[in-house]
Amino acid sequence: VLPSDLRIRRFRAHSDRVLIFAVDASGSQAMARMAEAKGAVELLLARAYSRRDHVALIAFRGTMADEMLPPTRSIVQTKRRLAGLPGGGGTPLATGLAAALDCAERAQARGLTPSLVLLTDGKANITRTGQPGRAEAQADALAQAARIARAGLPVVAIDTGVLPSAPLAQLAAAMGARLLALPRADARRLEAAVGAALGP
Repeated sequence: VLPSDLRIRRFRAHSDRVLIFAVDASGSQAMARMAEAKGAVELLLARAYSRRDHVALIAFRGTMADEMLPPTRSIVQTKRRLAGLPGGGGTPLATGLAAALDCAERAQARGLTPSLVLLTDGKANITRTGQPGRAEAQADALAQAARIARAGLPVVAIDTGVLPSAPLAQLAAAMGARLLALPRADARRLEAAVGAALGP
């Protein structure tokens, strides 16, 4: 037997995790803030790519949430969808959270392990029924946050507001989420937060 007769086959391991990005694309997010939010997602996408995680993208605005991309390993496709993310309208935060949880449950049914990264200023003003009303919209969002907590879904909430958001802090606490303020979150902190959510 010669050394040239020996063959070694190496298999590339694929991650069974999916990182669900739920992005607030409402009118309360000024264009500059949306650009920062997209930049944060790009940063986190790079980390997901290095770990070969699946990623999914949900955008919420107006009265609805849109699953722009179901779980995929195509980072290029995710970036393309993110670049074309529209903005404007109300903030249906509860609807966005419900869509993220639905995506997570479907991922779990496929044997994937989901985690959620929520980017918002937390200023909910559209209820689950699509009606305006800040108080009821916030109550609806808290109800969805409680569902996410019961599901045991790891969450990183990134505050994209100019000033710290008390409603988002309350929402993050209800979800058991790690809360970061985007203006003060550098690349290392964002990576560390996502790493803590995903686990080793």
